Amino acid sequence: MRVWIDVSNSPQVPYFRPLVSLLGERGHEVRVTTREYAQTVELLTLHGIEHDVVGPPHGGAGAIGKSRAMAGRLRALRRYASGRGFDVALSHASHELPMVARSLGIPASYAFDYEFARVQHGFGCRAARRVVVPDAIPQDRLDRLGARASKVRRYPGLKEEYYLSDFEPDPTVADELGLDRERTLVVVRTPPDVSLYHRESNPLFGDVLERLGHDGGVDAVVLPRTAGQRAEIVARALPSVLVPEKAIDGQSLVALADLVVSAGGTMNREAVALGVPVYTTFAGRLGAVDENLVNAGRLRILTDADELVLEKRTATSGGIQRNPALLLDLMLSALES
Repeated sequence: MRVWIDVSNSPQVPYFRPLVSLLGERGHEVRVTTREYAQTVELLTLHGIEHDVVGPPHGGAGAIGKSRAMAGRLRALRRYASGRGFDVALSHASHELPMVARSLGIPASYAFDYEFARVQHGFGCRAARRVVVPDAIPQDRLDRLGARASKVRRYPGLKEEYYLSDFEPDPTVADELGLDRERTLVVVRTPPDVSLYHRESNPLFGDVLERLGHDGGVDAVVLPRTAGQRAEIVARALPSVLVPEKAIDGQSLVALADLVVSAGGTMNREAVALGVPVYTTFAGRLGAVDENLVNAGRLRILTDADELVLEKRTATSGGIQRNPALLLDLMLSALES
């Protein structure tokens, strides 16, 4: 069987890493397409996943730029896939793939775990044959996206608990970054300012940078999403803040951290899955998955930078490990009529 996977953003790389491996073990041929955005291409290379860069890069923060980039990428993906004989197409929040796959008669699965990115999910859900989501998301929220119950397939827990099931942190990451093991290690993820569902930057994030950046007992590693974010953070010249110059093993860094502060969703949930204390500075509407984590006390909402508890972590609470083969089988259910 020939399987087509599109990876359009950095968090999708770890999601598909074990699935690509499982597909290979089952004897299937896999082709991965991607685009130039954030650390996506670097992370695919880091994880040894062969890939083809197809179409224009991300269109930026504005709706017009996004629309033009999407139109160009739809054309490029269609040219790429035509005549290759793909049997099934898989994506996680890459809405362009199911749209192209449908136009070519290729059954497609579309996965996501944040239901309020309504524009992109509306495209992806309506075009895909299967929609794969966590069981925390209520069906009425999916109905609004065009994902009727008959096409939805659900999995328990967090997607991060599946792709981190075989994870062993690499302790050399800290040494490569020159971190001081005696200091409190805080990993920080920037806001998704180029996303339509995050239209206004959260001033709290800047307060967090200033709080961490002037604390001599802290090593704060900030992982920006874009080159613009990186330049802005470096320009602040905060003595306790380090911004890596290239893509790094983020999961290992999170596993070694004493604290995670993230404005996005994926790194929040990676910290939860690895038993690391985590705050979110996300200013938008939390999805059902994160709502449940907050209610369970596994994810804390930060409202003031002074609320951060900066101390060394002495114990690790183990997370839940889940079988990624379940995710793969749900994705491949697109082959069923």
